Parts: sequence; structure tokens; C-alpha cells
Amino acid sequence: MSTPAPRRRVNNAEAFGPLLKRWRASRGVSQLDLALSCNTSQRHLSFLESGRSRPSRGMVLQLATALSVPLRHQNALMLAAGFAPAWDSSPLEAPEMAPVKAAITHMLETQAPFPAVVVDRHYNLIQANSGAQRLLGFLAGPAIAGLSNPNLVRLLLSPGMRDLVENWEEVAAWMIRRLKAEALLEDPLQAVDTDPFADLFTDPSLTELAAPFGDGATDAPTLYTRFTKDGVRLSLFSIIAMVGTPLDAGLQNLRVELFYPADEPTRAWFKTVI
Repeated sequence: MSTPAPRRRVNNAEAFGPLLKRWRASRGVSQLDLALSCNTSQRHLSFLESGRSRPSRGMVLQLATALSVPLRHQNALMLAAGFAPAWDSSPLEAPEMAPVKAAITHMLETQAPFPAVVVDRHYNLIQANSGAQRLLGFLAGPAIAGLSNPNLVRLLLSPGMRDLVENWEEVAAWMIRRLKAEALLEDPLQAVDTDPFADLFTDPSLTELAAPFGDGATDAPTLYTRFTKDGVRLSLFSIIAMVGTPLDAGLQNLRVELFYPADEPTRAWFKTVI
């Protein structure tokens, strides 16, 4: 039996160097600090960024981990350095994800009657429990039923929802700040014109609301969203959960958002059988 030929390593150090440098700059880390955290020399790191040296597979992963690079972008760094991707990217419906899907479904069911949703990194709805379906149906009506994976950010910031959210300006400002912060952490190399929320970031009616906090007022410990419709007033806050130590790029993209009533009338509304 013949021995399989070793996988050919692509000479692509010129692509890896600029990528590494841009990720390091986006994290505000100096060459010296990054070199020390990865147990290498600043000179070697400089050579890697300039393309004069090529990294080992282990060094790519070590640098990416030190810079908190998301797994799918770690794959891009691996490819740029001439290696095969290090991480799989599986959809939630994949057979190997069955235990995780069962755990997430259990979380959603346990949260009922209060809302809980699973969204991807762009806030497209993947899964919703009965409480979330009831809330969305109450607020958006039949329009939401025809959408297979509605985007919850766009729904919340839509003109139609503006009349239903009592503190819409506060919620919109918080959401825009959150999206911008996540974009920097998640993909600082992404071009503006390819950002899925680019239009929101340039909408004057939204961006002028997104000034940082710091006006001297005491901020609440969390954001409360207050919906008002047909004489019903619902006040909710949420907690976001992510899978700890994910080893799959697809899994790292998912988040579970659990909503809780902020007052007794809201609690009673969700517990009322309809």
C-alpha cells in the first residue's frame, strides 16, 4: 500500500502577515505584548507580519487565540498561512450537533412561558419558544408568520415597531452601540459595504441616537424594553447565553437570548393561558 503524499503547504506568508497585523491593530496590542503572550520574540513577530518568516500551524493558532480571533476567522488565518482550516463549521441541524441542539431546546422550553430565542451572529431568528412566538405574534401580527428567519434587530428598529416601543430611542441607541461594538470584536477587517447592518450605521435617525452614555444620569443595571399595544404594557429585559469553549465555528455563531418580565403585570400576561 502506498503512503499518501503529505499535504502541500501553500506559500502565502504575504497574505498572512497583513491579516495578522490588522487583527493585532484592531485589538490595540503591541508587537512586544503579543510576542510575550505567545512566548516568542518581537523580532520573529515582526518577520511574520512583514512576510519574511512563515508561521508554524501551532503559532497561527497561538496568535489567533491571544488576539481572541473568532474561530471562522482563525480558519482564514490558517488558510492564509498555507494550512488547512482548524475548525469545522456545522449547522445546528447537523447530526454531530444533536446533543447541543437538545440542550438549547431544553433551555428554551424551560424558559416558557417567558420568551427565549436562538439567533445567529447577525440576529437572524433560528429558533423560538412558545413565549417568543406569542410575543412576536402579538407585536408584529401576521406579518411575522410569513418570514422564515426574521432579523430581530431590523424588526425592533423598523418604523412599525417604533410606535409600539415606549422607550424606542433608548432601545435603538443601545442596539446601535451594541452592533458597532460587536462588529469591531467580531470582524474588524470587514468592509463597510459588506456589513449586514451598514445601512443602519449610516441612517441619521439612528446614528444620532447612538452617542455614548455619560450624561451624568444613573444608568439602569440592564436595558428594559417596554412594549405598549392595545392597552397591554409589557416590560422585559434579557440575558444572552453563549456556548462555553466552542470548538466549532458554527456553534460559536449562535447565542441564546432569554427574556424575563420586569414587573408583575408582564409576568401575569405571559402566564395567562390563551
